[in-house]
Amino acid sequence: MIVAVDPDGGISQVVCDFCGSRHRYHGGAAPAPRAAGEIVSERERSFPVTESGADLEMMLRRVIREETGLTPVAPAEKWRGGELVLRPRATGLQEKTWPIDAFFHKVVMLRNRLRVLEQNVNALAIPEDVKIKLQSYITGCYGSLTSFNVLFADPDDRFRGSGGDD
Repeated sequence: MIVAVDPDGGISQVVCDFCGSRHRYHGGAAPAPRAAGEIVSERERSFPVTESGADLEMMLRRVIREETGLTPVAPAEKWRGGELVLRPRATGLQEKTWPIDAFFHKVVMLRNRLRVLEQNVNALAIPEDVKIKLQSYITGCYGSLTSFNVLFADPDDRFRGSGGDD
């Protein structure tokens, strides 16, 4: 799917049908135009393209949410409305409490920003060895954050490092 064109009307960026990531367009045959109602890509398989303004607006909102990492995520039921308490070792020092919902929001924003960073690294026109090194740092960050997976209701929303499931 074409996602960006240059000032001359040429294709400059596409979404890969294989991996779902954005890539610079390197030539070749232009993709065939899609018919109204036809599914655009695997990633948006549940969102048919129509000529209705409302459908177009909904699709644009969805694409913007996905590309900016603003996806709805829910904490596990047992944590909702709870508090996070940090208690210092030394007696007499005041403990710090935060609503878990606020802390969870921060964790989700960090996860979303890592996803956007990963997409941007994948789209860079840099040597492959540099790209792999940057991707390994991102994967390491995901791995370091797996302790927070206990907060997520949906297993698909959790952090995954290079070690596998968690």
